[in-house]
Amino acid sequence: MSGLFTRNRLIGLALAALVAIIDQVVKWYVIGPLQLRQVLHIDLLPFFDLTYTENKGISLGMFQANDMETRWLLVLLTGVIALVVLVWMMRERKLGEILGLSLILGGALGNIRDRYELGYVIDYADFHIETFRPFLIFNIADAAITIGVVIILARSLLVRDKDDTETGEAPRGETQDA
Repeated sequence: MSGLFTRNRLIGLALAALVAIIDQVVKWYVIGPLQLRQVLHIDLLPFFDLTYTENKGISLGMFQANDMETRWLLVLLTGVIALVVLVWMMRERKLGEILGLSLILGGALGNIRDRYELGYVIDYADFHIETFRPFLIFNIADAAITIGVVIILARSLLVRDKDDTETGEAPRGETQDA
């Protein structure tokens, strides 16, 4: 069983937990001490504000959960996706892939907790250039998921693994002849 929890995988699990915790702490802070739910909007910088929104859907507000059945269906669906990402992460060996997957997993866990507890995901980060908003209002979990996906895509497109014959390792599932 110790082969399952390698150093890289433990780093990935720790990063996923850290992302989920930071996401929840920041959401608590903007809802609690900053009272963003009541004030709805706080100007911070010329290009960044805090704006309270409740996202009852998934990416880009699709599949709105306006009833209990859809809410729990989304909790189940995102939970299954998080489980698939966890299994994928635990099968990976390279830290680059593990880090990307751990960002996705941590972000998913942060948003799943919101949806489970509240029925919606709390979004607050509002990046803009004057009136132009290149992104929807998001949160730390959303940012982590996006960065994780970019890492996975970039590594799959740009990083070439050495040929198995060069490394002396047999491909997965095969044994090397002596």
